Amino acid sequence: MNFHPRKLRSRRASIIIVVLVMMAFASIALALFMEKAFNDLAVEVRANDAANMRVEAYSAMETTLAVLEDFRAALGSLHSPAEGWADPLGFAGYEPINPDYTVEVAFEDESGKLSLPNVNATTLTSLFTYWGLDETTAAKLTDALLGWMRADYIPATAGAPLPEDYDTGDLPFTPPARTLRSFDELASIEFARDIFYDETGRPNELWHRFVQTFSLYDFQTPNINAAPPDILGALGNLDTSLDEKLSNFLQGEDGRTLAGTGGYFASKDEVDTLLGAGTPASQLGVTISALRVIITIRQGPANYRLNALVSMPGTGGAKLPAAWAQQNTASTSTSGTNSNNNTTPGNQGTSRTSNNANTTRANASAGTTQKNLNYPYTFLEIRENDLVPPPAPVIGETETE
Repeated sequence: MNFHPRKLRSRRASIIIVVLVMMAFASIALALFMEKAFNDLAVEVRANDAANMRVEAYSAMETTLAVLEDFRAALGSLHSPAEGWADPLGFAGYEPINPDYTVEVAFEDESGKLSLPNVNATTLTSLFTYWGLDETTAAKLTDALLGWMRADYIPATAGAPLPEDYDTGDLPFTPPARTLRSFDELASIEFARDIFYDETGRPNELWHRFVQTFSLYDFQTPNINAAPPDILGALGNLDTSLDEKLSNFLQGEDGRTLAGTGGYFASKDEVDTLLGAGTPASQLGVTISALRVIITIRQGPANYRLNALVSMPGTGGAKLPAAWAQQNTASTSTSGTNSNNNTTPGNQGTSRTSNNANTTRANASAGTTQKNLNYPYTFLEIRENDLVPPPAPVIGETETE
């Protein structure tokens, strides 16, 4: 059978078109497959990098705590990084597992603040007055905070929020009658939300000053070596020259220390000598009760951040507020009493606790003995890859209506 040449060419052209269409679909499918495979591979790589960085971060954390313990054993207590432990990894000759890693260590003295669980009405009112609030507003704000944190608190000012006032909102509730677990609770406190938040509901300058001044944890005496500017004002200081003298000494700007290094107080006598006995500064301590250690691992654009708050050994160390521990006993046998119990407050992450009693019983039934490592530090809080807080605003004069 013979085909007409024109029909034969038309048939060949149709076959070529079909083949080209199939190749186009195959190319698109291959491109989509490669894109998905690339994304899946990128996720796996990032997860693997994060796992490796996490191991590096905990290794650097243990090394840092070991150096701190060496200094604490030699000095008796820790006062300030100016004592020589500001670069613990350099002191220990630490080298990262991966030479491409950059390991950074930063410290924040949590005990340089006032302990919110132990604050009294006089201190709160003095602080708010120091900020520039009028006496009536300062007293009412104090009543609002203490009415939220303490059971059976009786307000001293007219118009201060009462527990029954919280029953009239869109979502009625009862004040918790315990100290704050998170500074975000300020947004739920009547009248306090008007002071600490702007008209859009965002934290304002006073909110940041409050967070800079107070700690959520329980300790007795703040460390003057890390005291923010507002602490002396909260304790009743009205002499601004005292604030300036303290700041210049701690920053090494008064010529009393070597150039480029800050000063620190090692005893209460040194505080009295520089700032005067009987001043509000004499009410502060000189040792660290709770120290926040922040480890950051970097490799190119990737980074991993480990943020741990540790309590110093001894009776002067910080601890979880009693109200927190009572709430946690409902779900765990122990809470914040040893290094194996890692607790994260409020909205800052997921709590992770370890039941040591169950572990001990399991080891006993297996015929093994659990060795006590006598770990010197108590972890009050561990956060991984938490959001880096924005820089605090410049503290200046606050205008109030």
